[in-house]
Amino acid sequence: MLHLLLVGGWLLGCSRTSVAAFFFSPHPLPTTAATTTNAITAGASFIDSRHEAESAICRTTTALSSTLSKTACTRKYGRWTTRIASFSSSSCLFSAPATTDDTASSTTAASQKAPQAEIDRRRNLAIISHPDSGKTTMTEKLLLYGGAVQQAGAVRQKAEQRSTRSDFMEMEKERGISISSTVMNFDYNNYGIRLMDTPGHQDFSEDTYRALAAADNALMLLDGAKGLEPQTRKLFEVCRLRRLPLFTFVNKLDRPALTPYEIMDQIQDEFGLETHPVLWPIGDGESFKGVLDRMENTVHLYQRATQRGGKAEVVQVPLSDTDRLRELINDDVLLEKLLEDAEILDELIAPLDMERVLTGDQSPLFFGSAMTNFGVQLFLDKFCEMGAKPAGRIVRNKSENNNQQEGEESLIGPDHAEFTGFIFKTQANLDPKHRDRLAYVRVISGMYEKGMKVSHSRSKLAKKYNLAQAQALFGADRSSIEVAYPGDVIGINNPGNFAIGDTLFTGNTRVAFPGIPSFSPEKFAYIRSPNPSDYKSFRKGIDQLLDEGAVQALRQRNDDGGGPLMLAAVGQLQFEVVQARLLNEYNVESIMEPLSYSLARWVDAGWDAVDKADADGKLFGIMIVQDRWKRPVLLFRNDWKASSLAEEVAYLQLKPWSQPPDFDS
Repeated sequence: MLHLLLVGGWLLGCSRTSVAAFFFSPHPLPTTAATTTNAITAGASFIDSRHEAESAICRTTTALSSTLSKTACTRKYGRWTTRIASFSSSSCLFSAPATTDDTASSTTAASQKAPQAEIDRRRNLAIISHPDSGKTTMTEKLLLYGGAVQQAGAVRQKAEQRSTRSDFMEMEKERGISISSTVMNFDYNNYGIRLMDTPGHQDFSEDTYRALAAADNALMLLDGAKGLEPQTRKLFEVCRLRRLPLFTFVNKLDRPALTPYEIMDQIQDEFGLETHPVLWPIGDGESFKGVLDRMENTVHLYQRATQRGGKAEVVQVPLSDTDRLRELINDDVLLEKLLEDAEILDELIAPLDMERVLTGDQSPLFFGSAMTNFGVQLFLDKFCEMGAKPAGRIVRNKSENNNQQEGEESLIGPDHAEFTGFIFKTQANLDPKHRDRLAYVRVISGMYEKGMKVSHSRSKLAKKYNLAQAQALFGADRSSIEVAYPGDVIGINNPGNFAIGDTLFTGNTRVAFPGIPSFSPEKFAYIRSPNPSDYKSFRKGIDQLLDEGAVQALRQRNDDGGGPLMLAAVGQLQFEVVQARLLNEYNVESIMEPLSYSLARWVDAGWDAVDKADADGKLFGIMIVQDRWKRPVLLFRNDWKASSLAEEVAYLQLKPWSQPPDFDS
């Protein structure tokens, strides 16, 4: 055995004296498989050549495989990690993470491919709704029944009971609304659930759209008394464009509500979307008794939870057991209505078609009450069974020429051999004590491993970024993870290079998923700090909030940062959030000076076209500014002016949205 180790050391580029010195050290040499592995690992620490190392370790460990059974060992040499993952009498599995230099190749494709079992068990879900439909309460109750929390928080309760996991910002707690989308990771019945609670207020709808870009499924939450509302309609269109599987949950049945048939008709008439009732309500308001699970023909009768924030007590009775149902429901009218509805639905409603569900053409329909917990666990169980697994994304294979946007589109599936993921959100100050910045990455394919190195879609291909640490997210709480798979949403430290819409990838081919555009702002205001001594903190806070995409920054043309800063937002409430966060998180006061412009258009044709139009007198009454990438932006006082200019001066190529440039300069 010693002879083999000496030969292995020689193959690794080590002197025989060095290897012998190690093995003849004063320390005793146990003969167990584990300690033999340690000896091999220590010998590997003398490695000088990576390629020789691979073959040498494989040959050496194969020779020693008779004393080794499934063993793993790791030893670092300099800035390179050698990992011996397993041993057998016939093979040696060897993998090495990517090196840190800019010209080194990325981790081998075989080591990045995700296990199919991990892909299949993942489900992610974005919850969307009009404000005050119970979205955050629904999120809390899903966490409760998923076993992620012991007691669900509430949005509108007594002060000591208002703490929710998804609404953790001070302003969210004060106003009882969601301002920013949050991610919750938890396991339930061997499924990995990735839950995204999104803002309902229209001023923050941009954040909701970004979360939908990362989702494979959406839950449309409706208020049972109001049915479809304006924000619900807008968000539905986004889901339809992405052809997301859409689950519908009619909430607040513990209050007087529209009939289930009226809800179904609204969805069919306005959206042209066929629904299939999975859970059917028994009464509403004070007479809301429970739901019928039509897939199992079982009635679930509820009693309110005895402990605030706890689970509801439930009794399950087969639909066919009418005597038992009559006793428990204790209302002959409700029972007869239930039996009649069940018969009508079986006769007239089209059967559940999972192919149509997964393409967004049919929506499973649920009724219940998140506040009283009626129907929440049933929805969670059905979603795990029916929800779409992690899906692939269209990717543009880009040329290395930084001035081009060449390349063919292709589909990257979750079983793709290389790691890919895109950033759909950035967040500053999840930990205010450390002033951290986090980028939320949706893993599309491959496997994240701690310490891996990736390329960045807007950087040179040779430049690598070390993902030294990734974190699983649970609202404002985080925990370090070693590995992540397609469908996961992970948080990575953002050094300032990553922006919303960026793609991270391994491999030698530059790839980029379609970017996430920013909305056209409708509110504009100058912002400044009244205290010159706070300027440094003010600039830091503004820069980090801009990186989040909370608002957009505009400046006068050729202003490199010394002039007045203009903020642009979709709604007034975004300005209030910026000022509140500057004060709470950076201890900086700020002053806003509103402007009278109401919309912006980016000039795709560039500055030469702007100069030509300005010289021709076409830009009278229009403000010319630049965005943070120094691209031309025109501000208008009304939509008529913008529309007429777009027709009259078509060469400007005006567009109502923006996204980061394809390549950093």
